[in-house]
Amino acid sequence: MSSTTTSRPTRTKTLPLAALALAVAVVAQLIGPLKIPVGIGTLLILPMVWGLLMGLVISVQKIKPLPVKYQRMATALSGIAVLVLCARLSMDIGPSLTALLKAGPALLLQEVGHLLGTIVLALPLAVLLRMGRATVGATFSLDREPAFAMVSERFGPNSDEYRGVLAMYVFGTIFGAVYISIAASLVANWKIFDPLALAMGSGVGSGSMMAASVASVTAAYPADKSAIVGMAAVSNLITSMLGVYVGMYIALPLADRFYRLLTRSAAVAPAAVAVSTPVPLAGSNPAQSSDDAGNAAFRAQVAEASAAVSVPLRTSLPIVGILGLTTATIADIASGKGFSWNTVIGYVVMMLIVLAAFGLAKLSRNKVQAVVWVTTLGAYLSSPWSPLAAFMHSTADAVDFVSITTIVLSFAGLSLGKDIGLLRKIGWKIIPVGLVAITASFLFATVIAEFSLGLWH
Repeated sequence: MSSTTTSRPTRTKTLPLAALALAVAVVAQLIGPLKIPVGIGTLLILPMVWGLLMGLVISVQKIKPLPVKYQRMATALSGIAVLVLCARLSMDIGPSLTALLKAGPALLLQEVGHLLGTIVLALPLAVLLRMGRATVGATFSLDREPAFAMVSERFGPNSDEYRGVLAMYVFGTIFGAVYISIAASLVANWKIFDPLALAMGSGVGSGSMMAASVASVTAAYPADKSAIVGMAAVSNLITSMLGVYVGMYIALPLADRFYRLLTRSAAVAPAAVAVSTPVPLAGSNPAQSSDDAGNAAFRAQVAEASAAVSVPLRTSLPIVGILGLTTATIADIASGKGFSWNTVIGYVVMMLIVLAAFGLAKLSRNKVQAVVWVTTLGAYLSSPWSPLAAFMHSTADAVDFVSITTIVLSFAGLSLGKDIGLLRKIGWKIIPVGLVAITASFLFATVIAEFSLGLWH
């Protein structure tokens, strides 16, 4: 992962943090999902959210604060956990590659809507609300699991961009399904879009959001239920499959450049005004001195949060594997499956994929990032053209990917103490930005799909 190394902790130093993260993840998994009825939908709080909240409380409480060095280690470990998660998600891509090849132009073009929707509308709003560099991470996509790896590879896990991803991920996880079900219900009942176009728009790359949106669309068009569900599933598959490549090489660079363009333009106007305004002498303006002191304190806070440590792969990967295997086993027991050696094999396979991805990234001199290699390797090995396809299918089925996400967010929560001041600067702003991002992604994709269907059908 791209970061500046200030120290290289040993395995012994990492064990206390690993034990703490394991305790947090296990408790979160034991609490399980909580469903809260909200109007026409249901607010679903998954174990991953409990892990994030518990980790956050532990890292910010004042009774016995978690040392900053451990918070930095947690950031490094969360980056490795994200790659393991990407390995698991990629194993779902391969079996459906033939469906992608058979997909019509309308299905492929709707991905443009998901790409442009968040950047065109949500990014300018975030700039207007002064979210800073977190804007890029929060608005280049709807920020599901692979977004962590993409932003971490490009900007580092201690960057403002990464904090933007985290803020959007939490917002989408807690409120995304409820909100998109309401938005989709409203749009579907306008009766101006083809139900298949609405189905394509529902494939935003999140399983829970897709399911919630499809439920609203099928309620408006019950006679087309089968076609809507099938089309939405393929659309969501395409968004998930292309998401890493589109995000890494198109959406993230585009969002970065658009952000710099907007902020550079915004910075020109005050400078022009200042030419005709008398400038007070240094020290003559107490408010200015206060602002300078506040900016200096904020810069110090950024430096403190951004100082990075590196946990060797030979240490971090086994830690993530043990924690993930434990939470997956708890999930299996809770679902009635019990302990399975296939789950153990699944984690070994995912860790080997991550190791191979790091090796290939090194061979390419990081011109192709590890997250891209992870996704490509997992997708190929599980594809119909791979001799290991059957083995990979059974392996993927044995590993609960939600339990891996619990590990990712447990580490993320434990790392947030050092970032809390920076996250406060985002605060409530993520709510309007998140609502606009979800709405724009759904509507843009639906509109493009509507026109595409008219051209090709």
